[in-house]
Amino acid sequence: MQAYRQAVRGPRGGMLLIDGDHLVGEAEAAGLAIRHLAVSAARLETTSDPAAAIARRLERAGTEVMAVSASVMEALSPVRTPSGMVALADRPASELRQVLSARPALIVVAVDVQDPGNVGALVRASEAAGASGLVASGQSADPFGWKALRGSMGSAFRLPLATNPDPSGLLDDLHGQGIRTAAMLPTGGVSLYDAPLEGPLAIVLGSEGGGLPSALAAGADVAITIPMRAPVESLNVTVAGALILFEAARRRRTRAS
Repeated sequence: MQAYRQAVRGPRGGMLLIDGDHLVGEAEAAGLAIRHLAVSAARLETTSDPAAAIARRLERAGTEVMAVSASVMEALSPVRTPSGMVALADRPASELRQVLSARPALIVVAVDVQDPGNVGALVRASEAAGASGLVASGQSADPFGWKALRGSMGSAFRLPLATNPDPSGLLDDLHGQGIRTAAMLPTGGVSLYDAPLEGPLAIVLGSEGGGLPSALAAGADVAITIPMRAPVESLNVTVAGALILFEAARRRRTRAS
């Protein structure tokens, strides 16, 4: 139980708390080491239930599988309506060096994005668009926290991810690797449709409320703004990130064809 509580608190390291059949199945498919699995006893009693099949496979692979009562599952699960399956798995390796070394580089840098749901959705959009990795920098939520994992729907188990406390130093590292940086701004930047998105690129996104700090935006190679019809002034950080990611991906496909 103590291990479950620690995972719920979301330590940057150690074990992941994975809730629900879909995420547990995605973690299994990605080859994560799943150490413990708790399943509602009622679900295990129905052989046609997907939970029973997952539990059998993981138990054969060496996972400790526990059948628990509804009340125990409520205590273990972090969500309001428990799915009936909760697992603890080893956290995947998440090294900045791995993210920066991937080629062709199309990296998302989330700076101070504090909503774990937004971080998870950014991870999902990044994988969908073909990005090479994502860095959660500054005060951003941990992409391996349980809420972010639910938002990523399994993408966090496949996309190279890293955390970094120093956004300014990270920009220096990116430039040192020959990766240009594009800062997303609500106004004043080059139109998304005219911006240079080819070649090794890192898309730098700011927090939900304050956006990117001005000093950080000034250190980027280019500032990009998404043209919007008035009176709309801004978009959710995940929507903005997805738009530029897919535009960059479209340009790369066109160039390759």
